[in-house]
Amino acid sequence: MSLVLASTSRYRRELLQRLALPFDCARPDVDETALNGEAPLALAIRLAAAKAADVAARHPGAWVIGSDQVADLNGQPLGKPGTVDAACAQLAAMAGQTVRFHTAISLMRDGESLAAVDLTEVRFRTLGQQEIARYVTAEQPLDCAGSFKCEGLGISLFEAIDNRDPTALIGLPLIALCGLLRQAGFAVP
Repeated sequence: MSLVLASTSRYRRELLQRLALPFDCARPDVDETALNGEAPLALAIRLAAAKAADVAARHPGAWVIGSDQVADLNGQPLGKPGTVDAACAQLAAMAGQTVRFHTAISLMRDGESLAAVDLTEVRFRTLGQQEIARYVTAEQPLDCAGSFKCEGLGISLFEAIDNRDPTALIGLPLIALCGLLRQAGFAVP
């Protein structure tokens, strides 16, 4: 069976490589803008499905993995910062707070669809502006929802991480994905 990751994210690609399944990557053409009043969980689910559907339309017969993660600070979605100033502002807003990260995955093929969602809660410690600036300068997490990389120096920003799947916070919940892939007929491991 053919497998395609609907993403060009190096983080998701590296995670999927852990499963030792052959796969291709394709860039989805999806507007990631939140709809007016859309809750963070609903946004993650909608975007994961839209990414999978877009790539599946171009790869008939292939199973396509779509994934999206949305950081949820008090019910408000936080996207990828894109700039140093935006990353610093996000981290300052999250300091001393618990932030929920909704990571949705959608596995699609020719009208068939399987889906799962993972929730990770991250408790940020109180952070000073200088700490934030040092961290952003060191890791440049401009392409990461929430402005950090938990697999790197970002771990120093937290008091705790509560989750079922540590890969979810990086962007692709492999435990849930393995279950979906087995349902679709893949031999994992």
